[in-house]
Amino acid sequence: MILAFFIGVISSVHCVGMCGPLMFALPAMNVSWAKQVGIHLLYQLGRILTYGLLGFVLGLLGAGTLIRGWQQYMSLVTGIILLLFALYYFLQRYGKGSFSYGGTFWQPLFNKMGYWIQRPGGHFVVGLLNGLLPCGMVYLALAAALNTGSPVNGFIFMAFFGLGTVPLLLIALVCGHYFRKRIRLNFIGLIPFLFLIMGVWFILRGANLDIAYLSPLLYPKSGTTLCH
Repeated sequence: MILAFFIGVISSVHCVGMCGPLMFALPAMNVSWAKQVGIHLLYQLGRILTYGLLGFVLGLLGAGTLIRGWQQYMSLVTGIILLLFALYYFLQRYGKGSFSYGGTFWQPLFNKMGYWIQRPGGHFVVGLLNGLLPCGMVYLALAAALNTGSPVNGFIFMAFFGLGTVPLLLIALVCGHYFRKRIRLNFIGLIPFLFLIMGVWFILRGANLDIAYLSPLLYPKSGTTLCH
């Protein structure tokens, strides 16, 4: 789960720029500092729970491939998909076109978040809905969760990913907009490289080359027990 937390920590740089404005918009005026922290922790809890549930579903799908002996193929397919994502990001970044997250498609979700953000105790619901927003780094984590082999592992993996994003977001909250402007790097330029690295790793993992850590045997000659 160290990998999940590490991906989350890296993603938090992106989150400060993309999700930070929403977090700062949570109504917490005229309340104590402790209550403000409580409000934002509820928001983070909702977001992490959604990530965990998504990981549970994908882990369940991955468990089916494990039972059928398709784990090697699943790893290869995941790697290819990540490489295609990397290619897409590279083309969008260095070619013609621009990123589009389908604003019209996601508008109902934004409307729901706007509704709950004004309701007492609605911060948890806003966090749940926020976990459904499109994000390249979340997709990267979900691809890894798909290959965890069980719904429980998928849930835990995505929960650790969510936890990894929390520290920097809370620091940004405490330090305010000044910190957010300083930390907001051109992170989107790094995303295709992360997809590229993870894509190659999943392909090597599925290649069954008997290379320790990098491409371990998924199906040893002595049996069908998986090498984790």
